[in-house]
Amino acid sequence: MKIKLADILELSLDERLELVTAIWDSIAEVPAAVSLSDEQRRMLDERLDDLAKHPNAGSPWPEVKARILSSK
Repeated sequence: MKIKLADILELSLDERLELVTAIWDSIAEVPAAVSLSDEQRRMLDERLDDLAKHPNAGSPWPEVKARILSSK
């Protein structure tokens, strides 16, 4: 099945958000399949270090996702 961008753009915003979420979730299920460049790995390491230094900064993904989905 080949999906065309024009077909996706005809979806409502809610439907496109659902699609993006489903695609992202499917990618997150197999993190080892995603290769990273040295620069991306360095950036992630910096972010993990920052998280370790400031564990209460920001919000967990489920809370962010719930806020996004409830603001429609």
